[in-house]
Amino acid sequence: MKTLRTTAVIAAMLAGMGAAQAVDPMAAHKAEMKSGQVDPHVMAAGKTVFETYCVACHQADGKGMPGAFPPLAGSDFLLADKHRAIGIVTGGLTGKITVNGKQLNATMPNFSYLKNEEVANVLTYVANSWGNKGFVVTPEEVAAARKNKVAVPAGAKAEHPTKAGVEVSYEGAPSGINPDEATQLISSDGPPLTVAESKIATKIYFERCAGCHGVLRKGATGKPLTPDITRKKGTDYLKTMITYGSPAGMPNWGTSGDLTPEEIDILARFLQHEPPVPPEWGMAKMKGSWKVMVKPEDRPKKKMHKRNIENFFSVTLRDAGKVAIIDGDTKEIVSVLPTGYAVHISRVSASGRYIYVIGRDAKIDMIDLWMDPPQVVAEIKVGLEARSVETSKYPGYEDKYAIAGSYWPPQYTLMDGDTLEPLKIVSTRGMTVDTQEYHPEPRVAAIVASHEHPDFIVNVKETGKIKLVDYSDINNLSVTTIDAARYLHDGGWDRTKRYFLTAANKSNKIAVVDSKERKLEALIDVDKIPHPGRGANIIDPEYGPVWVTSALGNNKITFIGTDPKKHKKNAWKVVRVLKGQGGGSLFVKSHPKSHHLYVDSPLNPDPAVSQSVAVFDIKNLDKGYTVLPIAKWADLGEGPKRVVQPEFNKAGDEVWFSVWNGKKEKSAIVVVDDKTLKLKHVIKDDRLVTPTGKFNVYNTLEDVY
Repeated sequence: MKTLRTTAVIAAMLAGMGAAQAVDPMAAHKAEMKSGQVDPHVMAAGKTVFETYCVACHQADGKGMPGAFPPLAGSDFLLADKHRAIGIVTGGLTGKITVNGKQLNATMPNFSYLKNEEVANVLTYVANSWGNKGFVVTPEEVAAARKNKVAVPAGAKAEHPTKAGVEVSYEGAPSGINPDEATQLISSDGPPLTVAESKIATKIYFERCAGCHGVLRKGATGKPLTPDITRKKGTDYLKTMITYGSPAGMPNWGTSGDLTPEEIDILARFLQHEPPVPPEWGMAKMKGSWKVMVKPEDRPKKKMHKRNIENFFSVTLRDAGKVAIIDGDTKEIVSVLPTGYAVHISRVSASGRYIYVIGRDAKIDMIDLWMDPPQVVAEIKVGLEARSVETSKYPGYEDKYAIAGSYWPPQYTLMDGDTLEPLKIVSTRGMTVDTQEYHPEPRVAAIVASHEHPDFIVNVKETGKIKLVDYSDINNLSVTTIDAARYLHDGGWDRTKRYFLTAANKSNKIAVVDSKERKLEALIDVDKIPHPGRGANIIDPEYGPVWVTSALGNNKITFIGTDPKKHKKNAWKVVRVLKGQGGGSLFVKSHPKSHHLYVDSPLNPDPAVSQSVAVFDIKNLDKGYTVLPIAKWADLGEGPKRVVQPEFNKAGDEVWFSVWNGKKEKSAIVVVDDKTLKLKHVIKDDRLVTPTGKFNVYNTLEDVY
């Protein structure tokens, strides 16, 4: 290979030109590139990058791994398009490609955390090695190619920076399952693995992977990782994926430093064996965990304080495993109570007296707001991992029953509403709505109580089915099954409380259930990964009553018509789509007394977006949004400071936001005046550790959102 002229020669040549003569500083370089010369320093630097990041898949000779990773030596795919090659390195690639006449379907990780010079060097190296006579890439070309792409900082933790990864970061929280209780299943069909290594891998998997891929590895947000799939991929492939991640949202567990090479090797071998089976959680274990601290007959007969319970807020202190009860009138923290880990939701009894909270560890705590201060009067653990709890609301059955849905085991449990005594457990294992295949781990997502019948409406995530559980006779339980779409998640009522709208977020649909007729009313197509929380109900100036959802996967805020009587032509259709700040939104919120719609974006990779909220004027939706700098107003100093979940007070004239900081940093609650959109109050307290969800008692009870 010929070498370039030395820098000194080029400098002398340029010096010999007249100062007034226009000089292209790249002219000599371009001429040499045209003649087939490549800078040996670039080649050497590119080889270093290749051996660091690429050799595991594409091999030292550039021939790749047959059936898994494509060759680079003599690759018609690589050499055909320089700009495509740049885009693949900086943005990754997933799906089918044809290389030298052979089709492959693998994943190229996202290497956007490499510097522009490193990308240019490695591409130049592979395009001119192993007999290739290809192109030269400059750092300037790389910079231009990814001008609008989000880069991953070198050594970045596995925070799922891609759009698809936004949902992963939300779903991928540690499982509440104790890995020591899982039964290890090691077979001779997989690669060698000791029992000790299997236990190490089980712990890693439950903490890092189960939220997306499922406890039994059947897949959900993430792809299935069952042995019939993983053994075909092989240990090297799996190690590469775990180390570098993928553009589809798989984190870079190795290059981020989250997992060591030894841990990655163990995990790759572990994934080729049958998944460990966590223990079931039946009636005996539930009753063993059930405690009634204060019996119903021993509880206060009247409210023991003068505070306005209806304007209390139940605030999740996620990483502390606690809930704060805050007086919405005085902004005082009334009580901080130990609960389950990472309380997912708070629900209010029909009487308005009790708050039921459930943690990801499936522990339910029943809080009596009449007490001074409020305290937990009963608790139970309904499984090993869970998300949802609700109480009966239908007239004549107010608070007679409570229900909780579990992620593991996949089941829901009916309990006594006053004591949480477990009464009946129902499994959700069954066939999926689309492929009609058996799924062993269909998790229970949202549960709401019908106002039209004595029904609990239960979302079964992986099967895509909605269960209407008639609790009028739990000894002879009647369940109506509605086929919707996968994977069912959160949802809420329209303003009439007849229609339940819920996200099937991996199908990019909103399912509408007519709770009065007990049937599916509509299945509405929306854009990537809707995430409504409970949604928001507003009166659109053009389309009438609508229900609103934001999204994890894009910046779209979707309006769906909900009035089949007075606005029939708009009913169950997408009537308006607004553009917000960006993807990564978890919650939208409004109030009947407000003319504002608030949209958070706590999982957006841009701190300027994740630390603020967008506010739309409902009277003038076309003018765009106003940005409120919530985290700046909180004045907390260092930390990620994600702003999450707008929640109105009872009067509808204040909006509360959680500024969710790191566990070791200061967090806060910011209160905004809804009329002026100005800062009204900041609640700071050392006890406010990682605040996330906030649930106003009145609005939660009355389904005001």
